[in-house]
Amino acid sequence: MRPLRIRDDGPPPYEQVRDRLRERIARGALLPGDRIPTVRGLADRLGLAPNTVARAYRELEDEGWLEGRGRAGTFVAARLPDLPEGTDAALAEAADGYLRRASQLGFDRAAARRMLDRV
Repeated sequence: MRPLRIRDDGPPPYEQVRDRLRERIARGALLPGDRIPTVRGLADRLGLAPNTVARAYRELEDEGWLEGRGRAGTFVAARLPDLPEGTDAALAEAADGYLRRASQLGFDRAAARRMLDRV
């Protein structure tokens, strides 16, 4: 996971962590089932208190973006809540890029769809 950046002049740190993780999930940088760093690990990387990161994770769990699995860790939820406005456009852009790249590799749309189904 690319490092998050916390601004001193921004909202409270837990809100920044929460919002940045939510944004990454919404735009597909973090996918359902992806494991996210431990509370302590992310807190150490960001120079924050573990309780600050734990609060952000709890709020994201309450909203349905994350799911805690005990000792196994915390993961992006398999079924996400309603995504923010504009997410459909982002997905359409990603799909268009995928189809263009498949075409460059010599595959037609049908082959590209079959690969998506296989993956």
